[in-house]
Amino acid sequence: MDNQLIIEVLSFIQSFINAIFPIFFWGLIIYILSSWLPGLRESAFGQILGKIYEPILEPFRKIIPPLGGVLDLSPIIAIIVMQLFLSGLNAIFNTIITSLY
Repeated sequence: MDNQLIIEVLSFIQSFINAIFPIFFWGLIIYILSSWLPGLRESAFGQILGKIYEPILEPFRKIIPPLGGVLDLSPIIAIIVMQLFLSGLNAIFNTIITSLY
């Protein structure tokens, strides 16, 4: 397989991930803020967001329980982990693409 084709495919995958991540990030922010509006959490939109984001937040909640039973820090930790993951993924893609030139 030609290196140029591999570079183009990897660049496309990297661009796609970098385009989808902000949408996912802002969806998480909306889901977090919806906890302040109980009606929104129970709407169809809130339930869809819950199905997407609760499986992601649950492992963080097991590690870091809510402070005082009220303040849930798991979304903040999840956002930090996601940002670190994206940075690491971009570094890996850039290393692979640079090595193919």
